[in-house]
Amino acid sequence: MSNSFLERLFSLQGKTALITGASSGIGRAVAVAFAQAGAVIGVHGRDEARMAETCATIRDAGGQAVALPADLRNAADARTLAEQAHVQLGRIDILVNNAGMNRRKPIVEVSDDDYATIMDVNLRSAFMLSKAVHPYMKEQGGGKIINVASMTSTWGLGQVSVYGMSKSALAQVTKVMAVEWAPDNIQVNNLVPGFIRTPLTEAGLWQDEQRSAWLMQRIPADRPGEVDDLIGAALLMASPASAYMTGASIAVDGGFLAGGSW
Repeated sequence: MSNSFLERLFSLQGKTALITGASSGIGRAVAVAFAQAGAVIGVHGRDEARMAETCATIRDAGGQAVALPADLRNAADARTLAEQAHVQLGRIDILVNNAGMNRRKPIVEVSDDDYATIMDVNLRSAFMLSKAVHPYMKEQGGGKIINVASMTSTWGLGQVSVYGMSKSALAQVTKVMAVEWAPDNIQVNNLVPGFIRTPLTEAGLWQDEQRSAWLMQRIPADRPGEVDDLIGAALLMASPASAYMTGASIAVDGGFLAGGSW
């Protein structure tokens, strides 16, 4: 088997990718990696300065990127984002629904605003964006949708009730999208990060001595995950290598969900 075959199998040359929440953390790492694999990147975020940093990182490495600001708390903005991405990129081959947020609280302290905001950003925006890009992908003969779920999709964790609900629903709707859109040659899969060091998790998790110690006792790999650990699985889901994989979930978690030892 030639190296050129393997390179084509995982190449994104000539493809375009819209990545939400790409101004930092997992989204930024995936955006930079996809650009290195040859894709033109639509960088979504709300913070224009951080979006500009991501775009500059991609361009400095010889890639192409455009900034696409939008507030995904609003359904109309999600639909507009898909339209703007299609206009500026020319097509949408890959959609990564990565944007997410959380407010750590016991259930009894969750407000109506907490519930609505978390569900809007984590679930509704992914649903609306996927629905909006589907006609483009169908018309061009196919595409890839990667939903960034969570271990809390299947595993209960205190003080993240609404976050877990949103990610559980996202994991389930991924399967329905996979079934409905397989005839259109659109593969829809879940990327399931473990406990990864990101700006979202650093203060509330890794800098908390009690929580981080509890976690480290339960991760067989004996280390936190880094954003770069997710790139291989994300590239698989975005590339021709996953042409017959849809409705699947890949956990990149250092063995956390596999179990533990005494």
